Amino acid sequence: MLLVIPAVLAPGKLEQVRFLLQQGQFRNGRLSAGASAGRVKRNEELPPDAPQMEQLNRLVMGALVQHPLYQAATMPYRVATPYYARYTSGMSYGDHVDDPVMGPPGGQYRSDISTTVFLNAPGEYQGGELVIRTAYGEECLKLPAGDAVIYPSSSLHHINEVTDGVRLVAVTWTQSMLRDPQQREILYQLYQAREALMQSQPGSEAATQVDHAYVNLVRLWAQL
Repeated sequence: MLLVIPAVLAPGKLEQVRFLLQQGQFRNGRLSAGASAGRVKRNEELPPDAPQMEQLNRLVMGALVQHPLYQAATMPYRVATPYYARYTSGMSYGDHVDDPVMGPPGGQYRSDISTTVFLNAPGEYQGGELVIRTAYGEECLKLPAGDAVIYPSSSLHHINEVTDGVRLVAVTWTQSMLRDPQQREILYQLYQAREALMQSQPGSEAATQVDHAYVNLVRLWAQL
């Protein structure tokens, strides 16, 4: 499932994030890549021990993991500390599939879902689109600042070359309570139906039945 989540970060938080990133000392992004991805990765990333990291994570990840659409679509079990990436003119990230297992020994997690949070406006750079190959063709994404997109980590995807300006994003990964992507999509559709019924027909028999079906499917399918 590919899903755009609008306005994850409010304008005030975006300003704080941009200020913190401006103070950061970025390094070669290949240092965090696996052997295969490292051959096609040309960007810069904020080091994990950067002094801005804790505050950035409070702002970006605090907003993301609490967003109801992110919660409903990913059913998160583990969420990785994000990378804050910068692409300047001439930088890109070629076709790749994200590593299936990430993290240090003892803190490893399975990457089921990738998430990109766009941190600056699309008019601030040329190129730099996130291109995801799906069963229905390629999806080309260049979202407003503060928006996020989630997509299967198993998807072949790339970042087009930035030809002018600077592209800023946060990228993270989720291990879901539901390993099967079809189950996640079914539950998300049911979640949407439940929310609509609770708004339009609160207390109705139909709303109650859909709510019970949703929570019991979560109980049946969730793996902890």
